[in-house]
Amino acid sequence: MSAALLVLAVVFVALQRLLELRYSRRNERRLRAKGAVERGAGHYPAMVAIHLLWLVCMLVEGLLRGPEIPGWWPVPFALFLLVQPLRYWAILSLDENWNVRILVVPGRRLVRRGPYRYFSHPNYVVVAVEVLTLPLIFGAWITALIFTALDAAFLYVRIREEEQALRELAG
Repeated sequence: MSAALLVLAVVFVALQRLLELRYSRRNERRLRAKGAVERGAGHYPAMVAIHLLWLVCMLVEGLLRGPEIPGWWPVPFALFLLVQPLRYWAILSLDENWNVRILVVPGRRLVRRGPYRYFSHPNYVVVAVEVLTLPLIFGAWITALIFTALDAAFLYVRIREEEQALRELAG
């Protein structure tokens, strides 16, 4: 039963990401038509690889660990669920500006509504929590630790690049 739940969770998150990519590509076309400049394109493939490998490793480790879900699964599950509304609040607040790439339309004002009133990168908080908690639900603690470290290193680079692009290009 837990193997089926693990596969279902991985499929759910993969579908969630694919739908977000579709929305992102639509927004990308609109932003580029308005003169958007892309930064950080060189590290975009690394982001895709990290997230794809995270799902694969979580699936493999979870299946190898066996049929029992850890007794403490409700804690990471609750944290995982807790951040989901923040993801969609961030996406909806950015509207057509939301993108998986770093695209900035020169002179456009920064979004300061929704969660962006309180902190700069709410979606990255969501991703960091997901990368840690989803594998832990299924006892895949090695995946959780390795990919949390990889994601933190990646986000360090990405956030710096994004902040610089916003400072240079946004109004």
